[in-house]
Amino acid sequence: MNTVKSFWYSSQLYTLSLWVGWGSLIIAGGGAYYFAKKSINADRAERHAEDMRRRRMAQSLEGRAPPSRPQSDVAGSPSQEASHDPAPTRHAPENEHQRVREKSKYEASEPFRSKKGDRFS
Repeated sequence: MNTVKSFWYSSQLYTLSLWVGWGSLIIAGGGAYYFAKKSINADRAERHAEDMRRRRMAQSLEGRAPPSRPQSDVAGSPSQEASHDPAPTRHAPENEHQRVREKSKYEASEPFRSKKGDRFS
């Protein structure tokens, strides 16, 4: 009887120690998460405040800057770049009829017509 009682008592202590161990681990993890989140949020708020300060500074400087002249470089604008082609492949149309009928240098001279009939023969 004494052996059964001591076994039961030791199994209770083991179960209790498991609960205490896991509980302390969960509490420690939760505390670490809380303080880490608080630190991360403080860093984000600081970066946001710095970014907003930089933007206000840039806007204030932008307002005082003299108006810029149009640039002669058209590399950033495809629509302007097309009209300044260094080596055009076709001549400019001489009259209205040629302008209407002229095709792009990438367009086929005759439209594609699919072959009719059985394709598998």
